[in-house]
Amino acid sequence: MSVLKGVRVLEFEAIGPVPLCCMLLADLGADVLRIERGNAAADLGLPRDRACDVLLRGRRSIALDLKSRAGTDAAKELAARADIVVEGLRPGVMERLGLGPDDLLRASPQLVYGRMTGWGQTGPAAPEAGHDINYLAMTGLLSAIGHAGERPVPPLNLVADYGGGAMVLAIGVLAALRHAHATGQGQVVDAAMVDGAALLGTQFWGLLAEGLWSEERGSNPLDSGRPWYDTYECRHGGFVAVGAIEERFYLKMVAGLGLNAAELPGRDARENWPQLRSLFAHAFLQRTRDEWARVFAGTDACVTPVVSLREAPRGQHLRARATFAEIGGIVQPAPAPRFSATPSGTPKPPPQRGEGGLAALSDWGFDPHAIARLRKSGLQATS
Repeated sequence: MSVLKGVRVLEFEAIGPVPLCCMLLADLGADVLRIERGNAAADLGLPRDRACDVLLRGRRSIALDLKSRAGTDAAKELAARADIVVEGLRPGVMERLGLGPDDLLRASPQLVYGRMTGWGQTGPAAPEAGHDINYLAMTGLLSAIGHAGERPVPPLNLVADYGGGAMVLAIGVLAALRHAHATGQGQVVDAAMVDGAALLGTQFWGLLAEGLWSEERGSNPLDSGRPWYDTYECRHGGFVAVGAIEERFYLKMVAGLGLNAAELPGRDARENWPQLRSLFAHAFLQRTRDEWARVFAGTDACVTPVVSLREAPRGQHLRARATFAEIGGIVQPAPAPRFSATPSGTPKPPPQRGEGGLAALSDWGFDPHAIARLRKSGLQATS
């Protein structure tokens, strides 16, 4: 039995962190029912092959026209049987649809209502559009990512969308669910990507206050400033990642490169770093990435090959841990974390629009007459 078995989640279709948050909940065993827009052509970002949209795995689907009274009435009926509702629309949109927290909590006082936005529900930027790069930029963290003398580098959309958004929202709704189970009192969880992204950078404000972090990009311990924490090109164009922070690991890295630590400039003097970087760069160019991988395997030198997305699932360690799984013919990350007593199992592939919706309605306690009424009101679902 999965750890969230028996928890019902109603997901309103959105992009970015909402699908990942609900995927995480589904991976952990929650029964996630996704309400999709009644208009199949709705523009939700990049056009996708549904089977490859793996963030949608593990749940069932229905479609509703939320711009119609019948559609919103049906959504309210579903929300009344949910433990958690998750939505990711701009502030005020759900209220205008009659599906805001006040509307749903009035009918279900124990409901956890999770809200995901970029800027939050309040504040001067709350109604504005944005994406991961914009939220990250406003936290100060984007300014710290990149090499010295170069432009800030967007770290994919991992930080604000997924780390600061989806992960923080998932923690928030589960914490609120525990409170609801203990007290019978539901609440609203206001998760903003800008808040969550800032939270992920907490350590750096501490370092800044202590005088241990410079706002000059590419000059610090963890931003490629130190030559033993960076990537290096290898022969024939591959790369390795070096994270030899502690001196004992640094010495193993130096030895693996065939260099004599006693003959190198001292690493504690900042003025020596350019020379060390040059020496390391020259050394790494003497062998290919895979040759260096064999040299450093099992050495604690903290040197690893930089592998591609396609290569990663074939890596020896990740194969041994089954970090990736093939689901519906698509190789993708397996559920995480792992539970000793309540393993998550293998998720089902992403549903087609409406797929599994009829079974979900039955499981959520709607009898055949109620299901027929909902379908007559415009709800689209298949078995």
